[in-house]
Amino acid sequence: MGSRLVDIADALTKIYAERNITVTQTVVSDLDAACEQQDFDEMAGNILDNAFKFARSRVDVTARLEDGRWIGIAIEDDGPGLRADQRDQVLRPGERLDEATPGFGFGLPIARELAELYGGSIELSAADKGGLRVTLKLPRAG
Repeated sequence: MGSRLVDIADALTKIYAERNITVTQTVVSDLDAACEQQDFDEMAGNILDNAFKFARSRVDVTARLEDGRWIGIAIEDDGPGLRADQRDQVLRPGERLDEATPGFGFGLPIARELAELYGGSIELSAADKGGLRVTLKLPRAG
């Protein structure tokens, strides 16, 4: 799944090329999550797409093994971020805070639902650079 994450980030870098977003990726390539590849792609794609939409100039992607049985993926941007009271709202289907940005408000709720289906989770917090950090935690395959 690590190489899939890199591929998705690379594709979005091309899609959003005119925004000149710098992407850093610290990804262990041989990580395998206990989920279907298409579901992983949906989760990672939705989270990364949001990061690219709202980043001012930077998106950071980190993926590593945690506690030997979990895969932790953190995706951070340097955009406006969300207040603590807004984080739960954007995880509800159809809820949008920024009507000017393209989208329907289903990306993060779908990612959350899929993560929970596999026994994982999504957590939203403030990024070190001031934007949003989305942490996706999935069980490790095997």
